[in-house]
Amino acid sequence: MGNNIKRLAAAAVALGVSGTLAACGSSDGGQGSGDSKTVTLVSHDSWAASKDVMAAFEKQSGYKVRVLKDGDAGQAVNKAILTKDNPQGDVLFGVDNTLLSRALDNGLFQSYEAKGSDRIKAEYRVDQDKHRVTPVDTGDICVNYDKKYFADHELEPPKSFDDLVKPQYKNLLVTENASASSPGLGFLLGTAAKYGDSGWEGYWTKLKANGVKVVDGWEQAYNEEFSGSAGGKKAKGDRPLVVSYASSPPAEVVFADPRPGTAPTGVAEGTCFRQVEYAGLLSNAKNTKGGKALLDFLVGKRFQEDMPMNMFVYPVREGVQVPPEFVKYGPQAKDPETMDPAKIADHRDQWVKSWTSLVLK
Repeated sequence: MGNNIKRLAAAAVALGVSGTLAACGSSDGGQGSGDSKTVTLVSHDSWAASKDVMAAFEKQSGYKVRVLKDGDAGQAVNKAILTKDNPQGDVLFGVDNTLLSRALDNGLFQSYEAKGSDRIKAEYRVDQDKHRVTPVDTGDICVNYDKKYFADHELEPPKSFDDLVKPQYKNLLVTENASASSPGLGFLLGTAAKYGDSGWEGYWTKLKANGVKVVDGWEQAYNEEFSGSAGGKKAKGDRPLVVSYASSPPAEVVFADPRPGTAPTGVAEGTCFRQVEYAGLLSNAKNTKGGKALLDFLVGKRFQEDMPMNMFVYPVREGVQVPPEFVKYGPQAKDPETMDPAKIADHRDQWVKSWTSLVLK
């Protein structure tokens, strides 16, 4: 699952700005994860880190990092499952709480408790008996709104799931396909958490009647359908509400040239679902020692502080400074919807099937 543009970091590409990607250790000379001096990180396409931070790890650990980007999160997990007996790398990053059960049920990871795990906030810790995955980052999937549209129409932006089905917001919302997109699935799970097993379908019936538009993935929804995606260019879309991330507003500020004094978009805080991403040591990793060192680094303070402005996600480690742009334009939701990964595992496939039948047919 998941869209090729899973992260707001990809806004850099979407807006014609090049992001700072990881200093991937050279794979020249036939080096790969089998080489004891190279550790291979398999990730979704939105992995990004500052060169100096990765260089510091390489100097400190003695390992070169080779990054293998393997599509969106769903593609990366599925491919890792298919290749688990002879994996492409040593560590997989980017399994989120909507996909976690699939990875664990398929025996994708071996146990390893990363050094520094005791500094990870308690609410993000899972699999505490086996330590097969390590939480790395978190973010909120939420409805974003175009401030200018609502000001021009003298209309209050929606604040909650309940608001989205009201007549004044008819034909204004675009979301992603829950069967093909990570934010689309997160939004569906948010409604299931809010309205319960027996109520979410009735909610989507109302949302459909109120003109919700569904497109394949985040890039299409945000950059083609949404009216608020500025990025120094005239927005193409005509829908002032879009399912995206709470970190979209700071991305709109950071990637704009010149930077605006305020974000052109806002977040409807009562529509948020909390996503957590994990990394794990692959079961048949060739370089387990290097993989363990890399997992230790991913939860270390330096990498955790580097993440927000590269991948537009929040750190999971306690005591880590968050950039002022995040505090000002993209604060975490105070009371997001959440769901136990075990419940997601039990219901996800049936919910997606029911959603597809209800909304797309």
